[in-house]
Amino acid sequence: MNPYADHGIKPMLIGKEQPIFDDPDFIYELKFDGVRCIAYIEKDGVELRNKRNLRLNDKFPELKDIYKQVKRPCILDGELYIYKDERTDFFAIQKRTLTSDRFKIQLTASRQPAAFTAFDVLYDRELCLMKKPLMERKKILAKLIDETERINVSRYIEEQGTALYELTADRQLEGVVAKRKNSLYFEDKRTHDWIKCKHLLDDDYVICGYIPKEKGIVSLVLAQYDAGQLVYCGHVTMGVSLNYLIDHTSASKQCPFNEIPKGNEEAIWISPYLVGTVKFMEYTETGGLRQPVFKGFREDKKPEQCQAKAK
Repeated sequence: MNPYADHGIKPMLIGKEQPIFDDPDFIYELKFDGVRCIAYIEKDGVELRNKRNLRLNDKFPELKDIYKQVKRPCILDGELYIYKDERTDFFAIQKRTLTSDRFKIQLTASRQPAAFTAFDVLYDRELCLMKKPLMERKKILAKLIDETERINVSRYIEEQGTALYELTADRQLEGVVAKRKNSLYFEDKRTHDWIKCKHLLDDDYVICGYIPKEKGIVSLVLAQYDAGQLVYCGHVTMGVSLNYLIDHTSASKQCPFNEIPKGNEEAIWISPYLVGTVKFMEYTETGGLRQPVFKGFREDKKPEQCQAKAK
């Protein structure tokens, strides 16, 4: 198999979230608030793919030459992001991924260029590295890339997760990801060898309807799947334009729940369902979300993948 022609790798996923900890068996990296990306580096170009294997090249033309900074063909796992005010801006990267107008993409690419940070290497030429320990992959990765503003290698520290976590709090960053040093790479699997430690909780929800409010405010109806059935999870105020909902969905007469949840009598149900990410302080006693904030829509995740978790 030629892995560079196949373009079908599905990235390994974080297995759990927990409070920060110190452990000599782990390394700790910054958690970027961007878009996960597999970069297929070839001799004369690069192919960028998201978690659903959708091509991203047209969305990020400023990254078309990053292959020139990589010493040989390889496949990298990493994050695409846009910096604003010294931290990653999820809304900016999300807006780019949802834009199809080439003129607007070129304009924003010049004003707010994206970058790619590689945190893992999966193939070195045609040699698969997934069954090698993480620290061995890290050593190979460190020698592959001549860093620029558009492509770089993720930094990490060993053992002292708490110190890095406190630094991210001071700088209002997302948090850190802890990775076991001897962990292997398992495609499309969630593993407890990768752990996220965040300052705020977040989760992905099925958006199955919305409620128009006064002054143009829109409240999104949230749900998740539990045993194959959609379960109501509350509301969140949408901080982006209603146009995306209108352009990507149609009104539906069918309520997705067995009965309309209280307070949703005026909801406009939609089809197809969308997926969105919500940040919040904590779960309420009834399973709702305390102080929810809508981060944005996700095109790299299917509604059926939004599964309810034990609270």
